Amino acid sequence: MIAAFLLFVGASPSFAETRTIVAYGDSLMAGYQLKPGEGFAPQLEKALKAKGHSVRVMSGAVSGDTTAAGKARMAWVLGGLKAKPDLVILGLGANDMLRGLPPAQARANLDAMIADFKKRGSKVLVAGMLAAPNMGKAYAAEFNGMYPALAKKHAVPLYPFFMKGVVANKALLLGDGMHPNPKGVSVIVQGILPSVEAALR
Repeated sequence: MIAAFLLFVGASPSFAETRTIVAYGDSLMAGYQLKPGEGFAPQLEKALKAKGHSVRVMSGAVSGDTTAAGKARMAWVLGGLKAKPDLVILGLGANDMLRGLPPAQARANLDAMIADFKKRGSKVLVAGMLAAPNMGKAYAAEFNGMYPALAKKHAVPLYPFFMKGVVANKALLLGDGMHPNPKGVSVIVQGILPSVEAALR
């Protein structure tokens, strides 16, 4: 949802020492149908602060976004920030897969976004996705393989599967069986947290 776009989560008394993280993705990161404070950005910020990090995590996620849409809004998003993000968690591609769009197209868009974020001085952590089984083996091989390939090409860290530990677990999903509920988001945050801490270092 656009209304949830670029949501500042929390405040820090020491702005100069606070590092900014942008969660740049789709509905999986946007807190789809969740209450304020239950989505990925606020839960990640809370977890990082509990570990002693001075951070603010901003949601740059828009429900329904494909990689093409994410690429198209980059300049506008970054132009609206007061300072460049120290770290961008890039988690797009799920909607490309669900729509059966060519993996090569998604790969090209992600490639351009990673390069652009790095050019602007931000570190990038790639949050990978996995194709649904019904997409077929050939599609899955190409789609699943693009994330590690791009991480290697750009020498950036990779968290292989954003929905690890949550996908297909009804207790961690909303009624649609696709999006994480608050408990599911917590599992995602705990899974990706070591990768985020490493990227911040």
